Amino acid sequence: MTTADFAVARRSPSKAWWGMAMFVASESALFAMMIGSYFLLRFKNLHWPPHGIPEPKVVVPLVLLGVILATSAPMYLAVAAGRAGQLGRARAFLLLALVVQSGYFAMQVHEYADDLSRFKPSEHAYASIYYSLLGADHAHVALGLLFDVWLLTKLIGGFTGYRLKALSAIAFYWYAVSVITLAVTLTILSAAV
Repeated sequence: MTTADFAVARRSPSKAWWGMAMFVASESALFAMMIGSYFLLRFKNLHWPPHGIPEPKVVVPLVLLGVILATSAPMYLAVAAGRAGQLGRARAFLLLALVVQSGYFAMQVHEYADDLSRFKPSEHAYASIYYSLLGADHAHVALGLLFDVWLLTKLIGGFTGYRLKALSAIAFYWYAVSVITLAVTLTILSAAV
């Protein structure tokens, strides 16, 4: 890939980026609907969470939120390295993000399973919306991990214009997942207030 190719890639968002933006917009609408449902249910119920359900943990979710938000930095640096034609640095930053995101996901799945042992999604409205919000968020993180792994395997063969566009689109996806996770976490933690 020539320097001119990298310069063109920087000028305007690619079709891959716009495609990802459309996907993110539709997923944001889904999460906005679920968060709206959460608050509708919350304000229609006298006890939220219901009796017998422990209030949400606060410290662990906030730490995990900080971790997922922090992965925006290596994703940004991977894109910057890619635009500068620095394949090794782009791969290293993408791999760093993948390792941290994987640790985040593993911890979240562990917490989710722990919650399932305490109360089931079919018990009441709180449990249903709680697991729906968290499950959908975790599914988006899992999809992002698959994107990272796919891109890392493609980058073994070096940069192409297509791979650079994919890197930018995947970074955009992770930024959106971070914002969605922020909204979901704050929504869930609002029951502790």
